[in-house]
Amino acid sequence: MKNLFEQYPLINQLVSLKESEWFNPNTTTVDAALPYVGLTQADVQDASDRLTRFAPYLAQVFPDTAINGGIIESPIRAIEAMKSQLESQYDLPIPGKLLLKMDSHLPISGSIKARGGIYEVLTHAEKLAIQHGLLTLTDDYRQLDSEEFRSFFSQFSIAVGSTGNLGLSIGIMSAKLGFNVSVHMSADAREWKKAKLRSHGVNVVEYQSDYGVAVEQGRKEAEQDPNCFFIDDENSKTLFLGYSVAGERVKHQLEALDITVSKDQPLFVYLPCGVGGGPGGVAFGLKLAFGDHVHCIFAEPTHSPCMLLGVHTGLHDQISVQEIGIDNKTAADGLAVGRASGFVGRAMERMIDGYYTVSDSTLFSQLQTLAKTESIQLEPSALAGMKGPFVIYQQIDYLARLNYSNKALKNANHLVWATGGGMVPQTEMEKYLTIKT
Repeated sequence: MKNLFEQYPLINQLVSLKESEWFNPNTTTVDAALPYVGLTQADVQDASDRLTRFAPYLAQVFPDTAINGGIIESPIRAIEAMKSQLESQYDLPIPGKLLLKMDSHLPISGSIKARGGIYEVLTHAEKLAIQHGLLTLTDDYRQLDSEEFRSFFSQFSIAVGSTGNLGLSIGIMSAKLGFNVSVHMSADAREWKKAKLRSHGVNVVEYQSDYGVAVEQGRKEAEQDPNCFFIDDENSKTLFLGYSVAGERVKHQLEALDITVSKDQPLFVYLPCGVGGGPGGVAFGLKLAFGDHVHCIFAEPTHSPCMLLGVHTGLHDQISVQEIGIDNKTAADGLAVGRASGFVGRAMERMIDGYYTVSDSTLFSQLQTLAKTESIQLEPSALAGMKGPFVIYQQIDYLARLNYSNKALKNANHLVWATGGGMVPQTEMEKYLTIKT
């Protein structure tokens, strides 16, 4: 371990819990990086088609999705007042627009996990129904909203380990279909999330340990029951594809806002990162949609920099933040992960431009600022990306590697991915809004 600290001096800064950043000098073009992912545009299209098949069912059983025809999607909003406030705070002007991707307000579970988590449950349900001769790809999927199908799915169970938001999306969707579902939740999971799951008839299993233990216990439960399907946030390509559908949708949303992405107008996207599945899948979709002129940066808590640590050292899931002396305790419960996904780290390391860490104090400060300036309320983890533009414009070597003209950098747009918070109870939100920073 001593040699590791000597070989990678940045680790010393991570251990000090100072806000840090690292921009990967080994990123490549999308075409060169694709073979390492093992997935293609056709796989993403298949995921998109599946969500379209399920859309009439979702619109029927979740009325808040009906306005979009059962497609689970969130708006993009310009946050100019927040931008002005941040420019004043950091004493640094940021050219271009500052935009917020409001996955915080996705239907059903109010977080980015409504993409991957719900998609994987739907994929499993479709597979079972087709295998048993109850469904074909050309059927009207609204028939799944029936006692016949709920009775059928009740023979099967689903398990997942979660810090909170993934458990919400998987638990609510699984229970709606009729599955028996258990969500194994780590110590940092919020009580209101556990209560919401139980109100939907979900079995919540609580642990005094962190995310890694919750996942391992969920996996063990599934191994003991041949009818139990374990959703593996660390390694699931199905989850990854559910997130990746966001890329093409963002492209259409930006076109509607008259924003193009090109060499003369690059796009920077800032994604909060826990184990990595959500931001990794979204980044993959964005790279397929926009090519080499979209740049994805991952943001992590100072107490849980697992992806930065794994990619920077090349050890990926072979090292945890606890092994270098970091406690993995943060108010950003959705990002409280000590060991990153090895699949995502290895698959995406050539496509993710950089990584930075942010303190809980910064998260709460920006949470409160966003509420004041834009009347948008998010949970702490969803603010991790907000500092991103002020990080990249101080990275001289990184900007030089991008080889954009000064005009292009001035025309750049910045998309902060707000990953959760739309369903936080008001009593909980009031605590966030009054914490001293």
